[in-house]
Amino acid sequence: MSFQPVLPLGGYAGWMFLSRTLETQQATHKEGLTSDTEYFAEKIGEVRTVDDLMKDRRLLRVALGAFGLGEDVRNTYFIRKVLEEGVSNPDSLANKLSDKSYHALSEAFGFGAGEARRTGLAGFAEEISKAYELNRFEIDVGEQNDDFRLALNAQRELAELAKEEMGGNAKWYTIMGSPPLRAVFETALGLPSSLAALDIDEQLTIFQEKLERKFGSGDIAQFAEDGKTDKLVQTFLLQSELKQGVQSMSPASAALILVSGR
Repeated sequence: MSFQPVLPLGGYAGWMFLSRTLETQQATHKEGLTSDTEYFAEKIGEVRTVDDLMKDRRLLRVALGAFGLGEDVRNTYFIRKVLEEGVSNPDSLANKLSDKSYHALSEAFGFGAGEARRTGLAGFAEEISKAYELNRFEIDVGEQNDDFRLALNAQRELAELAKEEMGGNAKWYTIMGSPPLRAVFETALGLPSSLAALDIDEQLTIFQEKLERKFGSGDIAQFAEDGKTDKLVQTFLLQSELKQGVQSMSPASAALILVSGR
């Protein structure tokens, strides 16, 4: 049995414990995945087509797991289409899906028409294996505390996104298309999940305005600064803890807390 993350506490106190022990826990957890990552490193260079990848369930499991898509391992027709169509064509499936994890998967492997296949490149196996290890750790954390999983994902992805050379709106669209990141921002900013029913540009305006009120700027680039992502994560965890506490109370008690502003 692989190592399971140790999370003795919930809430922000539990998050601080996880943060202090993160490197040690990740290193121990990684040891339990060695069989998968070594197999991937040994075999992925031989993969030249989508068929080669799809017929090897062990390789496919690591490939999908690296992008948080492990539950799609049996959804072979769908994944084949994502990989075969690539990302160069604006009408490809990966470009149409709201969850941009599929775009990242397809782009990483480069099987689309006119795209450069990356499976034989030096460093590719290490790149995918590292992402697989991180995602598997987050998933195992999430089995015990889903808020911590979302927080870890935000720490990992948001700092990278903030530094990307793309427009500010494009970064927001990426967040809105990532279910884990979107959940963190919605909770931290006090927004309902029903926001997704609005027009995408209207959603963008609301997200930007809410972020500016709480963080002084509606620009995602600010999360490249030291401490900004930590502040977002802290706000997310505290808001989530408050929300869960209110939900567990009687309607009268919950109303009293909300009215008093506590």
